[in-house]
Amino acid sequence: MISAAVFPGQGSQKVGMLSELSEAYPLIGETFQSASTVLGYDLWELVQEGPAEELTKTQNTQPALLTASIALWRVWQIDAKVKPDYLAGHSLGEYSALVCAGVIDFEEAVETVRKRGELMNAAVPNGEGGMAALMGLEDTVVVECCEKAEGTVSPANYNAPGQVVISGEAGAVDRAIEIAKELGAKRAVKLEVSGPFHSQLMLSAKDEFSAHLDKVTFKQPSIPVIQNVDAEIQTDLGRIRSNLIEQLTAPVMWTAIMMKMVDVGVEKLVECGPGSVLRGLAKRVSRDLDMFGADGPDDINLLKGS
Repeated sequence: MISAAVFPGQGSQKVGMLSELSEAYPLIGETFQSASTVLGYDLWELVQEGPAEELTKTQNTQPALLTASIALWRVWQIDAKVKPDYLAGHSLGEYSALVCAGVIDFEEAVETVRKRGELMNAAVPNGEGGMAALMGLEDTVVVECCEKAEGTVSPANYNAPGQVVISGEAGAVDRAIEIAKELGAKRAVKLEVSGPFHSQLMLSAKDEFSAHLDKVTFKQPSIPVIQNVDAEIQTDLGRIRSNLIEQLTAPVMWTAIMMKMVDVGVEKLVECGPGSVLRGLAKRVSRDLDMFGADGPDDINLLKGS
C-alpha cells in the first residue's frame, strides 16, 4: 500500500498538546529539550502551560509545531515496519516534512522556523493585515473577489475544493469578504492569525530569510517531498531552497498536493502532527484515502500495527 505523511501548519497548535503521549514516550520530552536548547527557553513548558496568547505568536507557534510533528514522527518510526512513500507539509509543515526526509537537520530547522516567524511578525505592523477563509466558491471566483476588493489581497491557501484562504491588507480582506458573500459564498470569516501570511505583504521578509537559508545545510531527500508552491516533487537542492523563500509570499497549493498524492496512488494518509485539520481537508479531495492520526496513544498503536 502506497502511503504518505502530511504535517500541519499554524492553527493546529493548542496548549497541552502531546501531554498524554509524552507520559508513555520519553522521546517526546527529549525532542522538545533539543529544541529548547536551540531556542534558549523551555518550549515544552510553553506548550503545556501556555499562556495561549504566547503560543499563538508566530515566532513561538512555528518552533512548537515543528517540534511536535518531529516528536510524533520519531515515536511513530521507533519500530515502524515501513516509512511513508511521500511527504508534504502545509505551510510551516513543509519544514517538518523536510526534516523527516533528511533534507534539513532538526536543530537547524528549529532555528530556521523561529527566524521565519520573527521575520513574518516584523513584516507587517499588528492589525494592518489579515486573513479570511472563503467557503463554497470556485477558485476563479475567489481570485475575482480579491481583484474586485482592490488593495493588496490574494489567495493564500488553496486548502480543498470550495475552501480557499485569502490574505492581505486588513481593509482589502474585509472588502473581499463582502464581495464573496455577494457572489454566493456559503461562509466568509476572518481568521484569528497574527499576520497576512502567504501574501505580498511578506515581501520584506524574503531577503533576510534568504540570507539565513544560505547558512542552512540542505541534503538530498530520502523520501520524496511534494512542495507547497508548485505541488511538485523536487530533488534539486537549490530549487527546494528557493521554493521555501517563494513560499513566504506565494499561496499554498494544498488541493493540488492532495490531488498529486491521489494521482501517484497514495491510499494511506497519516497526519503527523497535532489535530485533524489536514485529514478534514483530504476528505474533500478523496474519500477513498485510509486516514490516520498520530497525536494520541491509540493513534500510535494503530499506526504501529498497520
